[in-house]
Amino acid sequence: MSRGGHKKTKDDGERRCIVTRDAEPRSGLIRFVIGPDGQVVPDLAEKLPGRGIWVSADRAALDEAVKKKLFAKVARADVLVADGFVDLIEQGLLKRVVHLIALTRKAGEAVCGFEKVKGWIAEEHAIVLMQASDGSERGKGKLRTPEGGRWFGHLTSAELGLAFGRESVIHGALARGGLSDKVVEDAARLMGVREINGGERSAGKGKTTI
Repeated sequence: MSRGGHKKTKDDGERRCIVTRDAEPRSGLIRFVIGPDGQVVPDLAEKLPGRGIWVSADRAALDEAVKKKLFAKVARADVLVADGFVDLIEQGLLKRVVHLIALTRKAGEAVCGFEKVKGWIAEEHAIVLMQASDGSERGKGKLRTPEGGRWFGHLTSAELGLAFGRESVIHGALARGGLSDKVVEDAARLMGVREINGGERSAGKGKTTI
């Protein structure tokens, strides 16, 4: 498993993290390129031209890359790193995850609300269970992770709400196929980059997490 929490698979192309020096699945890493102005640019969609520089989707690894000036060493040139660099990456990943969930919803492959989510799980239509980090643990414990599926709980109720066009959402579910795999992949990256609160990340006990 990569430091960002992604399980390695045989068909997942690997890249070498400039911090750990380990070859890891690219889905558990973040790609960067050096822009024309020398700025280090996170390529979260992995579409920007230029040589890719890869770092584990892990806050400590990203902090170390900045502290030890590893981007400049790898690029063999002076580079510019924005203030609040890691926080900007977190914000970008959050925006991607919210956008992907919203697209899934518009395609009719995502629902929110306790009863709807419960129904999808019972009908084996859901493959991903999403629950807000600030939701009631008692309430969240009444729903189980879909059989053979995934769970994540590091978005707040307001953040999940953005994806569903509501002020607040505690429970959500994604159907099999479509963009669900991509949501899980980017959510795993986000989980690795997010700040640790109280010494623990927002992970549900006894659940299968991403």
